[in-house]
Amino acid sequence: MRIIVDAMGGDRGPEVTVKGCVDASKELDVEIILVGKEEIIKKELDKLEYNGRNISIVNADDVITNEDKPVMAIRRKKNSSMVIGLKMVKDKEGDAFISAGNTGALLTGGLLIVGRIKGIERAALAPVYPTKKGISLLVDAGANADCKPNYLYQFALMGSIYAEKVLGKKNPKIGLVNIGIEEGKGNELTKGAFELLSKSSLINFYGNVEARDIPEGLVDVLVCDGFVGNVILKLTEGLAFSIFSMLKEEFLRTPVTKFGALLLKPGLKNFKNKLDYTEYGGAPLLGVRGGVIKAHGSSDAKAIKNAIKQAKTFVEKDVLKLIEESISDLGGNNDFE
Repeated sequence: MRIIVDAMGGDRGPEVTVKGCVDASKELDVEIILVGKEEIIKKELDKLEYNGRNISIVNADDVITNEDKPVMAIRRKKNSSMVIGLKMVKDKEGDAFISAGNTGALLTGGLLIVGRIKGIERAALAPVYPTKKGISLLVDAGANADCKPNYLYQFALMGSIYAEKVLGKKNPKIGLVNIGIEEGKGNELTKGAFELLSKSSLINFYGNVEARDIPEGLVDVLVCDGFVGNVILKLTEGLAFSIFSMLKEEFLRTPVTKFGALLLKPGLKNFKNKLDYTEYGGAPLLGVRGGVIKAHGSSDAKAIKNAIKQAKTFVEKDVLKLIEESISDLGGNNDFE
């Protein structure tokens, strides 16, 4: 199995990406292909004294930065690490591609270079969302701001397959994010999506889920358009950061609170670990004809290692084939126009 990694993507640069790949190479039976500026990658490998045989390098002279406009970057920076990596997936030179770089560029490149699965109208970004009961899958988290009901149905179908095969959720429950739990609530999009989801025999549809119930973990897969999903994701990240910041301020206020913080430290650390994105690797771009995984921009070596582990499971469980077969069983997307 060959996992391609964008060595130049991410806020922390090649240093942490290469370290994550080296760590993964010691634990996983995969070949890792690092794409980026060869001289820089070799320098990082030398620092780690890596002399194994399951990491190779493909040179890429250019880099897509976070400041680049996605479509323009994909079209103009043909020799960038991201574009070369995506082309390798398209040409079957690798089984999956991981990047912590420019999210918009990766989504654009996934669609323009790798291409959509036949019958899938929109690819969706699907990150893991931490809940009281463990984790849920959030589909879509930002790839599609405007959607139709059949898009959400396909998101649910792809999310169900991924949650079962990669996340280990047996017969995963699918929930539709809405402003009320009753049938008939919401706008035209959610009403139409509810009708499709409730009639489907291919998924285990739970029903509508309100935003306040999302952290409870009532369902295994949360389905929504990319606008709503991105708001949920960013609000949760900001809220978690603010809560920890406020707790720290309170605990450092007096000698008594400092002592209390010392007693609570193990529990707080465990709580923080449950919210740690590095545990879950990255977010797959579901619906494209290849394994494409978006790692968090601030990923450390642990997150990169787990993203590689995630990609390995994605390939082993043949998620792409299962999605293709499920969509084929529907007779394409015309049934849902």
